[in-house]
Amino acid sequence: MNDRALDRHARSAGWRRLLMLGLATLTTTVGTLLMAEILEPGGISVIEIAVLAAFTPGFAMISLSFWAALAGFLLSLAGLHPVTLRRTAPSDGAVPALATRTAILMPIYNEDADAVMARVAATYASLRATGQLGSFAFHVLSDTTDEAIARMERQRFDELRRRCDAGDLMFYRRRSRNIGRKAGNIADWLRSDGPRYDYMIILDADSVMSGDTIVRLAALMERNPRTGLIQTLTASVGRETLFARLMQFSSRLYGPLLAIGHSFWQLGEANYYGHNAIIRVAAFAEHCHLPVLSGKPPLGGEILSHDFVEAALLRRAGWHVWLLPELGGSFEEMPTNLLDYAARDRRWVQGNLQHVRLLDMPGLHWMSRLHLSMGVLAFVASPLWLLMLSLTGVLVLDQAISGHTYFDDRRSLFPIWPEYKPQEIQALLIITGTLLFLPKLLTMALVLARRRTARRFGGRPALVVSGVLELVFSSLLAPVTMLFHSAFIAAILAGRPVGWPPQPREERSVPWVAAVRRHVSHMLGGAIATGVIWAVAPEFLIWVAPVCAGLLLAVPLNVLSSCQQCGRVARDMGLFLIPEEVRAPRELGFAYDQDFSGTVAGAEGSAAS
Repeated sequence: MNDRALDRHARSAGWRRLLMLGLATLTTTVGTLLMAEILEPGGISVIEIAVLAAFTPGFAMISLSFWAALAGFLLSLAGLHPVTLRRTAPSDGAVPALATRTAILMPIYNEDADAVMARVAATYASLRATGQLGSFAFHVLSDTTDEAIARMERQRFDELRRRCDAGDLMFYRRRSRNIGRKAGNIADWLRSDGPRYDYMIILDADSVMSGDTIVRLAALMERNPRTGLIQTLTASVGRETLFARLMQFSSRLYGPLLAIGHSFWQLGEANYYGHNAIIRVAAFAEHCHLPVLSGKPPLGGEILSHDFVEAALLRRAGWHVWLLPELGGSFEEMPTNLLDYAARDRRWVQGNLQHVRLLDMPGLHWMSRLHLSMGVLAFVASPLWLLMLSLTGVLVLDQAISGHTYFDDRRSLFPIWPEYKPQEIQALLIITGTLLFLPKLLTMALVLARRRTARRFGGRPALVVSGVLELVFSSLLAPVTMLFHSAFIAAILAGRPVGWPPQPREERSVPWVAAVRRHVSHMLGGAIATGVIWAVAPEFLIWVAPVCAGLLLAVPLNVLSSCQQCGRVARDMGLFLIPEEVRAPRELGFAYDQDFSGTVAGAEGSAAS
């Protein structure tokens, strides 16, 4: 695909966005009107207005996600690429010899040196197997503050470079001052080494990429000189705990359709997720200088979530940003328990809330403003959901305690009979259930219809059981996540910023004592809510049962899901399998051999073959 073709597809964005946003707006309008009808009898009170205000933004989010997933389903069913709307993808075909240079950057911060270098070795060996290794160079960029870890990094890097005979294709640099965190680390590299390269691929410390994918990304950039960034879909792999296996399974099964749908309507104004994407160095260096926000953290100072902003700045300068989910060969790891997952979200919450202050930045494309807004709403939806549940509970309990007023202050011979809206309630429940669950059912049906694809998830029976169990788990996890996010936002608004601790990447189980300490308020809230509703309005309990159950079961849910043995048992039973486990790519086989010297030797042997 050449640049003219990309321009043509970028110009076709109008009807696609009108279709997707129009359907999402129509669905949101219908849902909001139904909710207003349900609340209307007796007049709309201040509390009911607040319920409606909290309901609408979250409903809009799930509406847009639904239509994106449905678009992904239809395109996958027809075998059409989301950008070209043809059976051929931009990355198809033989890859010519590259005429450009690409740097592969691995920023690290107090990481396990053996694991990091094993992943670099796996990616290096896979690139060498393509025959185009000479067009690439690896740069390990250390921000490590622990001297012992830094010494180990240097030792393992030197060993890796020697064993791979990397020569001038592998470099290590450690900064003495960690200014600007990861974004500052990349900015330093751009000033010192960036001019030597045409493109760069920024990896996370837990990333692995296949050589074929990297070469195809570079070839796409060569053929499309107005493209500034290409992001592909990254698969979560390599974890043992039950929690991580459930999350891997969910993202691997349901993520591709959603990504295809978003690629269909976002086109050249897609987003950047911070790693495993190829970026045009000169464009990034010139236009992606992150602003420092006025005021103190958490809402001022350096921007934590820099990726959305960098995509917006590239697009503001006229460069296209594409999401091409079909490439594959891009891997990362998932936090292994609920507490580590929440800790990662805590950083993202602060970073995304900072984006509110960037929405009026001059010159941004309206799609970039939409991306920034959706990133904010992704976390603000939790306190909005909590507010809606709380206010709805207040209304129900007030009605149950006070009863209905049949005669008000006006003189009348006729009573004011209670008015309910059963049809509207039923319609809203059906619409909401459809938006939440139909994409999962369609994805499952699509995979089950293709026996070969189903085998990659463990076979049809195991896939169905895994899907049902994942649905139960995610439903129970949702209220706990809601309270975590709500507490994070409250802390940020109170002026308590997050630090920059190293991200734990090892398999970690959660002890019972730690789980009780972390979830005691969740369990207490669930118990009080259940008791009050049971005593005052028991008929309402069925509607909030999933929420109450998730809070009451938070401790065992956290502890048992963090268990490695539980994850292994599930794997042995064929549950929550992903294609990368059924048939592991060679890159992952190398990367997860924790004997570092063995990994390098194995990678060497593969490259030689």
